[in-house]
Amino acid sequence: MKIGLIDVDGHNFPNLALMRISQYHKSKGDFVEWYNTFNFYDVVYISKVFTFTQDYPYFINNAKKIIKGGTGYDITKKLPIEMDEKISDYKIYPNYSRAYGFTTRGCIRNCKECFVPEKEGKIKPYMDIEEIVQDRKEVVLMDNNILSSNHGIKQIEKALKLNLKLDFNQGLDARLIDNYILKLIDKLKYIKSVRLACDSDNMLDVVINVINRSSLKNGSFSVYILLGSDDTYKKEENMKKEFISAYNRGMKIREIGANINPQPYRDKYNNRIVPQWEKDFAKWGNTHQLKNVDFKEYQVRTDFNCSKYFKHFNI
Repeated sequence: MKIGLIDVDGHNFPNLALMRISQYHKSKGDFVEWYNTFNFYDVVYISKVFTFTQDYPYFINNAKKIIKGGTGYDITKKLPIEMDEKISDYKIYPNYSRAYGFTTRGCIRNCKECFVPEKEGKIKPYMDIEEIVQDRKEVVLMDNNILSSNHGIKQIEKALKLNLKLDFNQGLDARLIDNYILKLIDKLKYIKSVRLACDSDNMLDVVINVINRSSLKNGSFSVYILLGSDDTYKKEENMKKEFISAYNRGMKIREIGANINPQPYRDKYNNRIVPQWEKDFAKWGNTHQLKNVDFKEYQVRTDFNCSKYFKHFNI
């Protein structure tokens, strides 16, 4: 058969489902390539990970069968077992030198903006890190809460023995970092930084405590700062409360020498209106060369200084 693939998101990560699909079909002797409007296919697979990604805009009339999948289309749809158990085909993404994958699936938390509890359920073992890495030395682990799984911790221990460089791209749950885990984290090598999550004021002291206790030598800390909630834009008093919370978390984390990565809250189906201050705060926090500039002093646009937000909220 002739198989066509479409990665709708086109983001900076290879699509794991498409890599498994490719490997499965190649193992059957099928021909696999990225979709081309000038060719004819037996099956075209279209994958969309995010609900906020614009759908594939073109009509497909050169395939016998079209199969759509991914959270962006249907959270209940899963890869058949015979495909999901295949190792990833990195050959379809030749520009990516790192390995990508999950050692666990699911999560012990139940964050309302997240599809994982509904789609994957509680935490459970999924893959061995050696299956993910293959012959590569850098691996991006996309587990939703790797520290909540004994299997996940064992995979981190194995990564240390294999001398791999890691990136926990979903952010580690600081509430689960005891002394043993912290020593393990401190020994690892990192592609960029150790990512932690600080979604609310309740997490601030926990995150700061982990960073202060750490003796990290092979990297630095970067902390996700969640901005806003479902209710942020509905009332001015909610907006002010969220603004103060984000500013307080961001500044206190920067004061102890960690970078911040502010991210505006997205509801599951991308219906939320993102306030302008969240966009500007995210731009400020994610612009590393401005790490010595207070948000109050940030000239985000030629005609707008962020000090105006403080005046607006009467802070």
